[in-house]
Amino acid sequence: MEKLVILSGCSGGGKSTLLSELSKRGCATVEEPGRRVVEQQLKSGETALPWVDRKAFLHEAVAIAEQDYAAAREKSDFSIFDRSLIDAASALRQLGDDDWYDRLRNEFRYAKIVFLTPPWPEIYVTDNERRHGFQDAVEEYERLRRDYDELGYDVVILPKSGIEDRVEFVLRALQCTQGT
Repeated sequence: MEKLVILSGCSGGGKSTLLSELSKRGCATVEEPGRRVVEQQLKSGETALPWVDRKAFLHEAVAIAEQDYAAAREKSDFSIFDRSLIDAASALRQLGDDDWYDRLRNEFRYAKIVFLTPPWPEIYVTDNERRHGFQDAVEEYERLRRDYDELGYDVVILPKSGIEDRVEFVLRALQCTQGT
């Protein structure tokens, strides 16, 4: 589905900031499933957290991402996702669970172009929901880059630049893919 655009890549690479600015510019955006799972789990005192039960966390993230995918397909305009089903499925695959990953080849397709934020140590920070270190984020980025490529997506690495430049970069790329 050409209207379902993914923004993925390195944790702490500026995805949420970029997504927020794109939303301010009128783009339909979808928040990261993993952060929503962490927020809900912390509030409820449950343990499907990446630092407690990674597999349970990823299954929760997949469930939310699948709902996000279905909802966005119903919209007439494009939606930009902060991560996607592919991100959670890629992490599950790393744990030896290929069930979702195999379904992504045909059943759940997004726009051909995927934007990845590269590792950027100068802006990387941890917080209550991102507790892993920068090296873990770099390894995640490499895995995602490989998996998006294996699934046939055109990976576009976002420049390490200010937010305005990144927003313009994404909007220009989307205009090209939308034919406007």
